[in-house]
Amino acid sequence: MDTSNLPPSSKYRDFEIRALALRDFANLRSDDERLNPFDLARYANLLVVPFEQLEALMPEESLMHLLGEGKETWSGGACSQTLPSGEKLIVLNPTHHINRQHATLMEEISHVFLGHTPSRLVVGNKTRDYHAEIEEEAYGVGAAALVPFSALRRMIKQGKTSREIARHFVVSQLLVEFRMKITRLWEDYKINVGKNLHI
Repeated sequence: MDTSNLPPSSKYRDFEIRALALRDFANLRSDDERLNPFDLARYANLLVVPFEQLEALMPEESLMHLLGEGKETWSGGACSQTLPSGEKLIVLNPTHHINRQHATLMEEISHVFLGHTPSRLVVGNKTRDYHAEIEEEAYGVGAAALVPFSALRRMIKQGKTSREIARHFVVSQLLVEFRMKITRLWEDYKINVGKNLHI
């Protein structure tokens, strides 16, 4: 296998290969084509429901918390039980920018495609069976699907800023810079772009 278009580290190379399979499944023609997670969600059997449609089902106090002081404590969530249609319901935080929603939804899609067992929230003691490795894999694969290594490396060589790259892929600047760092492109970025930005 040609590894020249893959990150140097074995873990992130594995994430990249899985992400490329997701992009292939989404029928994307080039490495710099935008992946729209909302289009891909239906293939993952996820039904993304606008938060507004659930507002009437929630107590006002909970609603105020989720959209107010608690808005930074959650990004989205999927129900562990499937609907009669076989779909899983997913809700995204409506206070978050579309760029962040893309990353959240892509992480949930990755969980499905990677065959992860959903984590469970235990209501009585308010705990969640969180598995760091599974969450890292889902986020890593999702981020790589949104911002592929080969396109990222090429854009850095072209002198594009992280903001420009983020705008191109409709993701956050933080996600782009995360990808640069974990794929060992950060030094190249500082050389090609950073000298003009005083990084």
